[in-house]
Amino acid sequence: MPANAEAPPLPDPLRVPVADSHTHLDMQSGTVEEALAKAASVGVTTVVQVGCDLKGSRWAAETALRHEAVHATVALHPNEAPRIVHGDPDDGWSRQGAREPGGESALEEALAEIDRLAALPQVKGVGETGLDYFRTGPEGKAAQERSFRAHIEIAKRHGKTLVIHDRDAHTDVLRVLKEEGAPERTVFHCYSGDAAMAETCARAGYYMSFAGNMTFKNAQPLRDALAVAPLELVLVETDAPFLTPVPYRGRPNAPYLIPVTVRAMAAVRDMDEDALATAISANTQRAFGY
Repeated sequence: MPANAEAPPLPDPLRVPVADSHTHLDMQSGTVEEALAKAASVGVTTVVQVGCDLKGSRWAAETALRHEAVHATVALHPNEAPRIVHGDPDDGWSRQGAREPGGESALEEALAEIDRLAALPQVKGVGETGLDYFRTGPEGKAAQERSFRAHIEIAKRHGKTLVIHDRDAHTDVLRVLKEEGAPERTVFHCYSGDAAMAETCARAGYYMSFAGNMTFKNAQPLRDALAVAPLELVLVETDAPFLTPVPYRGRPNAPYLIPVTVRAMAAVRDMDEDALATAISANTQRAFGY
């Protein structure tokens, strides 16, 4: 995404307020206050700020403490675990740059800090965690799975929501959840499966959060999944600054663009925009326990 890309215009406000169930305010331009005010002006009154590493997780917890409209989740992104253990910078998660190998003990220390943060009351979830096979070799996969299993245990012990990152790893993500026993509340962030997987998630009671990529031309499998997902398990997110919805793809994403995705979702489900927003709002509160 070009750093100087022009921000999309404000969409028409939603009549029923909703939450952005997954965003990264720390990766967006401007202040938190500006982002929240802009979002609120179009009916996006709550955001879930997601941690992806120790620095980002601490920031998420601190930001949620300062802002009533922000809830936090904390975690090591799936690609962070191999970087901690093996020092591999080329795994698709490059926020921190190259890192020397730390070994298993370094991963355990990092997980202990996530455990500490997860106990905080303003932290509503543990994630984004899961598996990401897009650029990950065999050694990286093993480290990711160890980290994923640890995050599941942390979420269950603290009674927090588990937020799943699943990229090219559907079968193994579902396997680990089954083997470990998923927490009472589990959210598939930026749902990336097809309709058949949506039915599997529905049977397990997993929430499915749809992002702006469901508007992309080649995303028919996502739209098929949205069409069959039970309404009570559907959430919406930006994953901002990534996955900006059509017609603004390639420009910076932010929570204020949630209405664009909500309207696209309503069209896929052939339902009233207000009815969908009402359901999403209730679902997000239930999913994250706020």
